[in-house]
Amino acid sequence: MDGRREDTPQETAPHGAAPYRTAGRTVPEPGTVPDRTAGTAAHEAGTPYGTAAREAAAPYGTGVAVREAGPGDAVSGIRPRWVALPESTAEVAALLRHAAAHDLAVVPVGGGTKPHRGLPPERCDLVVGTGRLDGVPEHAAGDLIVRVMAGTTMGTLAAVLAERGQRLCLDVPDGDATVGGTLATAEAGPLRFRYGTARDLLIGVTVVLADGTVAKSGGKVVKNVAGYDLGKLFTGSHGTLGVITEAVFRLNPVPPVRRWVVAEPSASGSPSGSPEGSLDALAGLLAASPAEPSAIEADLPGPGRGPSLAVLVEGTAAEERARAVRDLLDGHGPARITDEAPAWWGVPPGEETLLELRFPPGRAGGALRAVAAGVLPARVRGSVASGVLRAGLPSGVAPPEFAGFVTSVRDGLAALGGRLTVVAAPPALMTAVDPWGPVSALPLMRRVRERLDPGHRMSPGRLPGGI
Repeated sequence: MDGRREDTPQETAPHGAAPYRTAGRTVPEPGTVPDRTAGTAAHEAGTPYGTAAREAAAPYGTGVAVREAGPGDAVSGIRPRWVALPESTAEVAALLRHAAAHDLAVVPVGGGTKPHRGLPPERCDLVVGTGRLDGVPEHAAGDLIVRVMAGTTMGTLAAVLAERGQRLCLDVPDGDATVGGTLATAEAGPLRFRYGTARDLLIGVTVVLADGTVAKSGGKVVKNVAGYDLGKLFTGSHGTLGVITEAVFRLNPVPPVRRWVVAEPSASGSPSGSPEGSLDALAGLLAASPAEPSAIEADLPGPGRGPSLAVLVEGTAAEERARAVRDLLDGHGPARITDEAPAWWGVPPGEETLLELRFPPGRAGGALRAVAAGVLPARVRGSVASGVLRAGLPSGVAPPEFAGFVTSVRDGLAALGGRLTVVAAPPALMTAVDPWGPVSALPLMRRVRERLDPGHRMSPGRLPGGI
């Protein structure tokens, strides 16, 4: 026996519990993708793997479940050579030590719920699926703290916490997303207005660096990497610094009562005479309201249709506070109180093509006008009070139209002190523009990358500037 554990069929998911979904993406068949996937140690002078070189580079001797990759394992169209399914932090470390020794490019994959997200990696030899890194080893309910494995789905974690009347206020829309994937993409839902994002709720993290070093920071500290807050660095890193294996979060009680106040603001209450200006004014009033809303979300379906505004209040005296919010909104259009969120609440306005707009709070009206000036019919949704909106575009947009739209909206946001990121798009659109745009922190990001992954092996090329 050579230590292989090929206990997963070739066409099943690299991450274990849920299939690696391609959401309609056409995955290239073997041999049709340019060979950008292999490290120098496993290649023979620019030729495909020879048998001996391939066997030497293959991670079968690590004691981790490994199989040959199939077409369904492609990452943004780039097919890896192997898929590994570790079950512990120690197994992840063994894989990354092997990858470092053989110069293999590694891409971590969680629940596979975001197949169109980010640029394709420059190369991908080994996918590390985190689906078997699951479970909740510790839930200190009295301290409002949970330690959870990175491959656990957000839905599973929510169910475990709910049994003790607690919640993690990262209300992401897809319960199949993993904890690690949620951190790696810095995903957050409507509750970000009151409770913050993953960076605010994460108090400890365990990661495996590119050379196989296991590092921990924050809560439950065993070992630190001096000078770095690993939790903040790895949140939003898109797998470029290492593999997240555990996280420790601060929790909140589940509120006994929740009420939503839903309105369709008219232009009459806006200084600018537009519904967008009305949203801007209302967001400021609501954010400072003694009703203390937990979330303030808006939905703008597109040209010819008016916006909707929904405000969440929860906890003590939620009914009375909801009535106060309704009274405030009544001057801007009819408002109603409901015990259920509107159907669009927390749901992305698009999946195939999704843009994120960030701008200073109080400038939502300007951001919406920038989108309108971009001509394409976009549906916009998100937190007008937090300064984070997402825009979805219809399918069938041609690359030149898409590039023109992105450039136009970026210019409009830049005048407000904001920026636009292409979160998800089909490959033809993603490569038609710079998805990130200008990034002032790029020199710092490069220095961090050189410190933690000098071999540029972890998800290479997925972040700005080819990081």
